[in-house]
Amino acid sequence: MRVALLAGGRSSEHEVSLSSAAAVREGLEQGGHDVVTIEIGREDGRWSCEGEAVTLDPGAAPLDAEIVFPVLHGPFGEDGTVQGLLETLDVPYVGAGVLASALCMDKAVFKDLMASRGLPQVEYAAVREGVNADELIERIGLPLFVKPARLGSSVGISKVGIASELQPALALSFSHDPVAIVERMATGIEVECSVIGNREPLASKPGEIVAHADWYDYEAKYTPGGMELIVPPRLGDGVIEQVRALAVDVYRSVGCSGFARADFFVEEGERVLINELNTIPGFTQTSGFPKMFEASGVPFAELLDRLLELGLERYREERAYRF
Repeated sequence: MRVALLAGGRSSEHEVSLSSAAAVREGLEQGGHDVVTIEIGREDGRWSCEGEAVTLDPGAAPLDAEIVFPVLHGPFGEDGTVQGLLETLDVPYVGAGVLASALCMDKAVFKDLMASRGLPQVEYAAVREGVNADELIERIGLPLFVKPARLGSSVGISKVGIASELQPALALSFSHDPVAIVERMATGIEVECSVIGNREPLASKPGEIVAHADWYDYEAKYTPGGMELIVPPRLGDGVIEQVRALAVDVYRSVGCSGFARADFFVEEGERVLINELNTIPGFTQTSGFPKMFEASGVPFAELLDRLLELGLERYREERAYRF
């Protein structure tokens, strides 16, 4: 296929997106696809290909591609905005639709939905500026984490071990987003599980995150050697299957399609807690999403082929309805 790859974007995860897109481009080209990369500017949001502005016309994918593959992380790319633009242009694209993208990007809304479904997660609170720090500590306990509600890649996240660290942590989070998530620090291990599919999602073998740092921060995620992914995780077979089943349950709960990565905590070796669902997970050399499917018997080029087919399948199914 001729594939238009969207990379960069206006969020603070611009550089991570470029790294992910480079890996995706290489994998698509290895699979025999014709790939054009469209970079979205960090400051101005300008769409360009090899320095030339890209014109967006309804009914025609950018640069006459058959399908668009957004490899964008964070706001203005992973949050439903670009997906909505592509829907308006009537262009097929890879990945989740508008609602699932927006819902999963907003951690506060996502966590509230998981709570309404009775799915297990750590204690949390969604807060705005002016919140009473003492009441937060009394409610959540220490240690805890503070994170912006609508960012990824651990940008703006702080670990709070003592009460005096909470206000600076909130200030940092509010510098990125008006809503912050305050949540109890989970014990145990971090586990990820990749999922692909539309109507019939398929979960990969999960992977255990071993961060060579105090916690799984930005440097640990994107610095070579900063983390180790153990597939399968050092858990009992029953717990591993529980992770895979919960990953699919969460995926379906938000109406996801295409692909995603579900992040979990496993406490006391058996209590599985959902943390997040990332609708455009990383594809960098340190990213877990492709590694977990590789370990599950799906090599990278084949995985990308499946994602293209899923994007076209979803497009054809949705266009069968007249709104």
